[in-house]
Amino acid sequence: MILQCYWEPKYSIIQGHRIILNSRMLNPQPYTNKPRAIVHLDLDAFFCSVEVLRDPALAGKPIVVGGRSENRGVVAAASYPARKYGIHSAMPMIEASRRCKDLVVISSQHGLYRMYSKVIMGILRAESPIIQQVSIDEAYLDLSDEVDQWVEASEIARKIQLKISRDIGLSASVGIATNKMIAKIASDFQKPNGLTVVPPGTEVDFLSPLPVKKIPGIGPKANERLAKYGIYTVADMAVIKEDVLKQRFGKMGEAMSRWSKGIDDRPVHEDHETKSISTERTFSKNIEDQSELLEIVEKLSFKVGEQLKKKKFMAATITIKIRYADFTTFTRQHTVPEPLDDGLEIFRIARKLLVKNWMPGEPVRLLGVGGSHFSEPHGQLSLGLDV
Repeated sequence: MILQCYWEPKYSIIQGHRIILNSRMLNPQPYTNKPRAIVHLDLDAFFCSVEVLRDPALAGKPIVVGGRSENRGVVAAASYPARKYGIHSAMPMIEASRRCKDLVVISSQHGLYRMYSKVIMGILRAESPIIQQVSIDEAYLDLSDEVDQWVEASEIARKIQLKISRDIGLSASVGIATNKMIAKIASDFQKPNGLTVVPPGTEVDFLSPLPVKKIPGIGPKANERLAKYGIYTVADMAVIKEDVLKQRFGKMGEAMSRWSKGIDDRPVHEDHETKSISTERTFSKNIEDQSELLEIVEKLSFKVGEQLKKKKFMAATITIKIRYADFTTFTRQHTVPEPLDDGLEIFRIARKLLVKNWMPGEPVRLLGVGGSHFSEPHGQLSLGLDV
């Protein structure tokens, strides 16, 4: 059953799982300036749901997809029954197993998940020419030019939901609004298999009671800083003047002011451009020896160089990623005057970044090296390094 919610705080009445609009919204008048109709679709517990399709006996069981190693594995996805135990993605597998003794652990089948994702994105493209896939299991659609009246977008979204359920056997949660930010928040409003509609003009009413952390872009650290100023909900943030937010949070403060008012002008657009190339390695045992870490960084650097050459890219920015034993993770990067694709030159930069930023003796769980800010190859130049 699809849980469908139309957001109309002043006039809506709840009937079972469905929130029905008053007659004014069920029979809307044409808009003079037609607002955008943006859909965000998020497949529910995607990896786990695909595994249930492969083995229906798993239905209703607490399952996780991820590394099977008891000591080093990490949860990549958790089914809804598993989430009832507090299990979530990025949790160490040993902790997940401790929380649920009946937990079913399944190794990732990325090729299979990509295949299902490709089929589902094909269903979306059949309904709208403007699709932006943002991950393997979520995408935005712009239906603004596909409907005469804004409310018709919900019928298209419901049709997509039913088709994914009927033809593939997977469920998806959907949010519909006038912009991407609110559509994404709405898609998370009634998981799983929910359909939440935020009609034009109700954006602020929808956002106001929500915790600020519900806004994409406000992470744990920003949430903590906002709390220090007594800002817990979007309504709290909305009453703070923009110049005050800017003074306290810099450029992000300007964005916060817009977000609190339900403003998001970002377009939905196709993006097939490769923005970065990286490779990383998680160790079976934490590594504390610098020479061993440098040897691994060297191998990763040459691998990135090979990938750059294969794609005929040159990277202007080189990045290292370090994750410590306690899962604290950070990245450091250096941008060079002339882009490069040579593994040795990448290693020279990555080496300096590691030596400068790694805390000697601190156990390392994962290392990664990457390149970004690409340009076309035009010959290799020597580098003067000052990282």
